[in-house]
Amino acid sequence: MIKALLARLKQGYRTMDFPAADLRLPPRGLGRPELSGRLEKAAAACPYSAITAGADPVLDLGKCVFCGACAAADPAGVSFTRDHRLCSSRREDLAVKGSVLKRADALGTELRGIFGRSFRLRQVSAGGCNACEADCNVLGTPAWDMGRFGIQFVASPRHADGILVTGPVTKNMELALRKTYDAVSSPKVVIACGACAIGGGPYAGHDECVGIPKDIPVDLYIPGCPPHPMTILDGLLRLLGRID
Repeated sequence: MIKALLARLKQGYRTMDFPAADLRLPPRGLGRPELSGRLEKAAAACPYSAITAGADPVLDLGKCVFCGACAAADPAGVSFTRDHRLCSSRREDLAVKGSVLKRADALGTELRGIFGRSFRLRQVSAGGCNACEADCNVLGTPAWDMGRFGIQFVASPRHADGILVTGPVTKNMELALRKTYDAVSSPKVVIACGACAIGGGPYAGHDECVGIPKDIPVDLYIPGCPPHPMTILDGLLRLLGRID
C-alpha cells in the first residue's frame, strides 16, 4: 500500500486541462473534414456512401467511419483536420459542406438547471464492437476524469438522467434499449455515440440492424468510428452548456 501511495505521489497531477486552446487530435487522428471541388473520386472511394459529389458536395459525418479512403483518393478535395469538435444536436447538422459544421447546441435553460452540475448516464451497448464503449470508459480514467464536470456512467437506468447508445442496435437489442429508455425518469436525454448508433456504420441496411427507434428522440450525435474521448467529452459539455 505504501509503495502504491509513493508511486502516485511521484506521478503528480495527471488530469489534462479541458477544454484547452491547444488541444488537437493525435497526428494519426482524423478530425473535422474540409471539402473542395466536386469530389467524384472521393465519393467513388468511400466504402459507405458518406460523400455526395457534385457542384455542392456533402460529407455525412453520420455515415463516415473516418477511414481516410476519400482523402487518399482525392487529397486536393478532402482533408481531415485535427479538430476534435464534431458533435451536433440534429442528424442533418452532421452534413459537412466546405469547412462548415454546425456544432451541438446546449439543452434548454430548464434542463441545464437540472443536469448542468450532476449528469448521470446509462451506457447501452446495442450490438457494438466495443470500440466506442472502450473510449467512453477512458473518460473515467485520471487523465480525463469526466467526474470533475459532474458526469458519470451508472449501472442502472433508474439512477440515470439519460442513455448513451453505442452500436447499430440489433434486433436482439431493440427491446433492451426500449426498456432501458423507459426506465429512465423524465426529463431524460438520449445520445447516439459512434457511426453505428447514428447511421448503422458498416452494418447500415443489414436485416438484423434496426437503428435507434424513431420514437426515441436523440439529443446529441457524436460521430466517429470510434469517436475520440476528446470528441465525446466535448459533446457532453456542449450539451450541458459548459462550453460554447
